[in-house]
Amino acid sequence: MPCCTYAQEPCKSGPSCANDNIAAMHEPNGTADAGSEAEQAKKVSAIPDAPAEETGTISGTITDSNGDIIPGAAVQLNSANRADHQSKTSNDSAFFQFNGLRPGVEYHVTVSAPGFENWTSQPITVNAGQFFDLTGIQIKLAGAVSSVTVYATTEQIAVQQVHIEEQQRVLGFIPNFYVVYDSKDAVPMTTKLKFQMAARVSIDPITIGAAAFYAGIEQAGDTPNYQQGAKGYGERFGAAYTDGLTDILFGGAILPTLLHQDPRYFYQGTGTIKSRMMHALANPFICRGDNGKSQINFSSMGGDLISSSISNAYYPDSNRGANFVLTQFALSTAERELSSLAQEFIIKKLTPSANRKH
Repeated sequence: MPCCTYAQEPCKSGPSCANDNIAAMHEPNGTADAGSEAEQAKKVSAIPDAPAEETGTISGTITDSNGDIIPGAAVQLNSANRADHQSKTSNDSAFFQFNGLRPGVEYHVTVSAPGFENWTSQPITVNAGQFFDLTGIQIKLAGAVSSVTVYATTEQIAVQQVHIEEQQRVLGFIPNFYVVYDSKDAVPMTTKLKFQMAARVSIDPITIGAAAFYAGIEQAGDTPNYQQGAKGYGERFGAAYTDGLTDILFGGAILPTLLHQDPRYFYQGTGTIKSRMMHALANPFICRGDNGKSQINFSSMGGDLISSSISNAYYPDSNRGANFVLTQFALSTAERELSSLAQEFIIKKLTPSANRKH
């Protein structure tokens, strides 16, 4: 039968052909094997490379407890595998960034800087392709005290509180000094402060202007029984201003000092409307003593009564008498009731400094 070799030689037959085929089968790297290996190499080279594993990033900015940046801080990235450890130094903007982080690995970031305590983050695990912004890195001064206790005398605290109250003005210009909005922490006024506040109110330009305005209204109403004209207006202005002066002097300074009572209104601000109304309406009759306890408000009522009595010395004869004194006292009490209600529900909203602090 015919026979052909792998080299595609002319066909042979017979014993010589058989011997040639047997020899070819025993060759270790025949021509057919070489072709097969080349084909497989082409197939292997055609297989695409596996995609590289996507990594994560951790970055952050280092500040101190005041929010100021800390450039040049040493930043260490650690994990259970030492091969993952990295070190950085925060740049001029106190920023750092660690790249090439393996997903699913638990990392810790430690920050250190001369003169500061070390800071270590909570465990951080990033996902593939995640950019993790590590916030809240605030390092504290080494050995720094986190809180300071300030000791001050009651008098020093009272001075500061009165100073704050003397900045209180309705709509930014009308004096609103005799109100305590921080009632819980208020301390009693000293004698000096009681007279200081009375004097401050008495000489305030708005107080003087209010007396002049009120005198104009009385002039138009021909009351009290002064004459008309410039002289009559001057007398009405003098009477109106003196009424306020004696009232604030006796009711806001002299009697509160002698009776150890506080002449200010203590804003409640919380509770039901009814409880706040009752608190305000009681103010002309109930006050806070310098001992912090509620007392009958002899200072306010006594101040109104003394002021009304003194007015008998300069009002026209036709207006003087017990009836005039009692009428003036009743009017002053009613004015205090309305003023207290306004303080509790309206005036605080119109006092810019009170709204900034409370």
